[in-house]
Amino acid sequence: MDGDRRSPLRGLPGGGRRVTWIRQVLRLPQSALGRAVLGLPFLAVVVGLLVWRGPTLSGIGSAFSAVEWQWVAVAIALNLLSVVVRALAWTTVINNAMPPPHPRPLLVFSAFSVGLFANAVLPGRIGELARVAVLTRKLPGRKGAWAMLVGTVFAHRVFDIVPVLLLVLYVIVTANIPTSAQASLLAVIAAGIALFAFAFVSARRHSAITVEGLGPVRRLLRMGRAGLGVMRTPLGAAGAIFFQICGWVCQILAVYTAMRAFGIHSPLPAAGVVLLLMNVVTIFPFWPGNVGLVQVAIASALAGYGVAYSTGIAYGFGLQAIEASVGIGVGLLFLAREGLSVAMLKVMPSARQAEVPQEGEDEPGRAPVEREQVPG
Repeated sequence: MDGDRRSPLRGLPGGGRRVTWIRQVLRLPQSALGRAVLGLPFLAVVVGLLVWRGPTLSGIGSAFSAVEWQWVAVAIALNLLSVVVRALAWTTVINNAMPPPHPRPLLVFSAFSVGLFANAVLPGRIGELARVAVLTRKLPGRKGAWAMLVGTVFAHRVFDIVPVLLLVLYVIVTANIPTSAQASLLAVIAAGIALFAFAFVSARRHSAITVEGLGPVRRLLRMGRAGLGVMRTPLGAAGAIFFQICGWVCQILAVYTAMRAFGIHSPLPAAGVVLLLMNVVTIFPFWPGNVGLVQVAIASALAGYGVAYSTGIAYGFGLQAIEASVGIGVGLLFLAREGLSVAMLKVMPSARQAEVPQEGEDEPGRAPVEREQVPG
């Protein structure tokens, strides 16, 4: 009933129906077919650019045949190092947002790796909830652990704002990009600073949270606010930001190293442009990995540095494969370690189901205890 009073349309004739209709229109499609239909315009753009620029299969094949595999190995190692330090950033957030005892760093890394695997092979970025589920299975008896850990995932993503802003600023200062694009990137910097400031003001530390009776969006905001408690401890916040920056530095070096593997000798700012474009293009996964769209974006950016379009397309496929090999390979290893399967990852709870456990309830991730049935 609270939601009815807060809705400005409820007092108008047909207001309730209008609110329902708006929610249905704004809801993202959950089915694979719905996402495919939503991604058709982008797929048409990809096909059109490929036809227009005309990279031949022979040109792409030649680029792959000339790959220097020692540089590929270095790029994979840098990506793995990026995963390790980003997991340390999440560990720092957890340790400052939750009261002790805290999960061990190896367990956090295991959960983080499972989440990377889920994001790589399943739609909808379900990996964020998958890593929470892995941790809560190992934290029995911790009331509210599920909601608090969801908040730490949100906080972990908020700390990504700092290295992203540094990357955008680096690209603006050093890369060859149009003036109009520079204005857009400056707007991104302003929005990022505002979002980070809002997150800092909204933060709180070690407070009990209640999410019962809230909608999915308000649940996520409430849980995210709880996870942002790390911002109230300057040392913890600085540590999380430091690890996130280190993770992004490893990623840009991996992108640059992969360029060398494909014989691309563009400067480091070109690697910054590629990394920024990859993250922008994969924000909304219309199909697995947005394969094709990523390659077109990378090839178009590198064309400004004199790189042949076919080489840019081949490099895009190689770079995406390098990143996927780390996420899938390490993720599979820890998925087996945790005794989970891909089918289990598909049924992760949503924000609507993330309740704070009450006294006597089973913790999320624990098998329910069957009551003994007594005849009569």
